[in-house]
Amino acid sequence: MAALRSLGRQPLYYLLLFMPLALLAELAGWGGTLIFAFAALGIVPLAKLMGDSTETLAAYTGPRVGGLLNATVGNAAELIITIAAIRAGLLGLVKASITGSIITNLLLVMGTAVLAGGLRNGLQHFHRPTAGLAASQLTLAVIALAIPTAFSAAIEPNHHAVELLSDNVALVMLAIYALYLVFTLQGQAGGSPSLAEIEHGPRWSKGTALTLLLLSTVAIAWLSEVLVGAVEEAVATLGLSEFFVGVIIIPIVGNAAEHFVAITSAVRNKMELSMTISLSSSMQIALFVAPLLVFISLFIGPDQLDLVFHPFELAALGASTFIASLIALDGESNWVEGAQLLAVFLIIAIAFYFLPV
Repeated sequence: MAALRSLGRQPLYYLLLFMPLALLAELAGWGGTLIFAFAALGIVPLAKLMGDSTETLAAYTGPRVGGLLNATVGNAAELIITIAAIRAGLLGLVKASITGSIITNLLLVMGTAVLAGGLRNGLQHFHRPTAGLAASQLTLAVIALAIPTAFSAAIEPNHHAVELLSDNVALVMLAIYALYLVFTLQGQAGGSPSLAEIEHGPRWSKGTALTLLLLSTVAIAWLSEVLVGAVEEAVATLGLSEFFVGVIIIPIVGNAAEHFVAITSAVRNKMELSMTISLSSSMQIALFVAPLLVFISLFIGPDQLDLVFHPFELAALGASTFIASLIALDGESNWVEGAQLLAVFLIIAIAFYFLPV
């Protein structure tokens, strides 16, 4: 009962009402657009519930294990959605959501956080070496994602060689991410927020947190199947491209709760935490989720996922990484820089809306 009361005090959890609505819409055949919308809205509070449960468990396990737990589960909701898309053979949607998650975190989330924090608190500061390390990791990720695309264009149509290269690049990406985790958990990065500084959700017992984590994971897995099953009909009805849905809509849905924490932290003048969330989430998608999905597709998908992306996806990804790095590397931010990031996001979103497929 205490857990239910703590959930009731957070308005975001009211969106859980969209879970039964998604089921009702699917059973009643209300159309792909409504099913997609209800499923997307239902995933948002479940992602927050998963995050709150993970942070509660992390408080019991200590900073090192807790940090690893948070890093592993940080993008779990989006990972589950993309796995459902792989099972459905929607590999284009999966790739778009990978690049979209990075772009959304670097431009929309960081931009809104920097803008809101700057307007409220003026000039804000954060740990420059930590931001610099994150920027170099993201640059490495862009290079790693660009090489298979260039290689594919050079040797087309040798798909087997492209798949082998993607597998090996994915291994390297996972290895460098593991090294980064070791470096961070040993405390050598410096300046990173401790678990005590993180905005925790409701405080539950260990058993309650574990139960809620398992239940939210199962619920997200089910809603992800519903959402992916309705994507094609929703896209056709709304006149949207698969690129737009993958790059803009799914990343916002999968990481909405994490985005909210980053923005509210900046408003409360906790810019170190806000930047860590934005940069770390982007890094996790690029160097952990993307290569992991390559290997997952070998076992559950009708086709293997490779790391060959649309040229415009890579251009948008490179531009996002470049401007976010410029803003992060000096260790301080102001509201004008937030507006600049949001302007780039708006330009990219409009371009993806009109991008022919």
